[in-house]
Amino acid sequence: MKNPYKIIQTALITEKGTDMKAKNKYLFKVATDASKIEIKKAVEKLYDVVVGSVNTINVEGKTKRSGRMLKAGKRSDFKKAIVTVAKGEINFI
Repeated sequence: MKNPYKIIQTALITEKGTDMKAKNKYLFKVATDASKIEIKKAVEKLYDVVVGSVNTINVEGKTKRSGRMLKAGKRSDFKKAIVTVAKGEINFI
């Protein structure tokens, strides 16, 4: 298994993510090559909880420009994971 700290990069603190906490769902930014099974094992190891399910989303980076169409750039692509924690587990983030 890969290092769990390389699989789980950050917890995403967004408005949608905080609303999902009421449903025992948590939002993470994960490595782009991580599978659902690796994400599940990494969350269980790092936070000592029982994970029910994992859903993943590949997010494509937005195109951005600076100035008057002088320089165009692109934000990097990343992968999000929505982790559902089993009932009875307390909020851990």
